[in-house]
Amino acid sequence: MTDIISFYTNPFSRGRIAHWMLEEVGAPYHVELLDFERGEHKRPEFLTLNPMGKVPAIVHRGVVVTEAAAICAYLADAFPVAKLAPLPSEPARGTYFRWLFYAAANIEAASIDKQTPRVAEVRSSSLGYGTYADVMDGIVNAISPGPYILGDRFSAADVYLGSQIGWGLMIKSLEPRDAFIEYHTRLTKRPAYTRFLEKNKELEEALKTRQGKP
Repeated sequence: MTDIISFYTNPFSRGRIAHWMLEEVGAPYHVELLDFERGEHKRPEFLTLNPMGKVPAIVHRGVVVTEAAAICAYLADAFPVAKLAPLPSEPARGTYFRWLFYAAANIEAASIDKQTPRVAEVRSSSLGYGTYADVMDGIVNAISPGPYILGDRFSAADVYLGSQIGWGLMIKSLEPRDAFIEYHTRLTKRPAYTRFLEKNKELEEALKTRQGKP
């Protein structure tokens, strides 16, 4: 059993969230690069780790963790020296979990429904997130007054929510509110984010080389 984390990812996936988090905690890790085009994420050896055949996934001290939000929460607690999660005894722990799970449960679902409306009309009370507008307002509430979700304290919740906002702004699934742009721009200035981007770019090139693409 080792402290080195096995990190299963693809640079064009939600694995980017976990990758950034790994850089934030400064944990030792090695990358297991999975090629979607070759179906490597659906092969038996990976399905034994995650039967859903999805990335990201990590293995740490014999423990398998999947789901980007869960990985962020796990790493924050497993590497407390990084101070990316309030302690269970701190009142801020509740706020931290509140917005981490809000982001995980609502942002992507609301954005997809906005982009691809359901054929059958669904009353907003039947949807956990309510309406798309509700979710947008909820995000603004989370990052205001800032600079981070826990005020002056950066946490794993910012890694997850910031990743969701950044991706949403890029693919235009989230409306470009000033609060979103300012918050995400602030996060991208973190040294760990810069390291993640550089290493993710290397993974992109490695994957292209493996696929024989220019």
